[in-house]
Amino acid sequence: MNTTYKVLLCDADLFAAALAEADIYVLQLQEGKPPVFADCAGPLQKWTPEYIELGGMTYKRKDFEFRVRLPEK
Repeated sequence: MNTTYKVLLCDADLFAAALAEADIYVLQLQEGKPPVFADCAGPLQKWTPEYIELGGMTYKRKDFEFRVRLPEK
């Protein structure tokens, strides 16, 4: 069984995830390599155009990808 994720690309996606108190998965982006799972950081605490704060950790938006797991149908 495959798990489906939604990549949080814009502020509207982040806002929806914050309202839903969804657990956010963090993947580290490295040029020329596939994304690497970094953390399941929990609900979104704060975001700016440059940074996202999850679980007391601050991540640069340009260096990481943020995802939420979609419910199974």
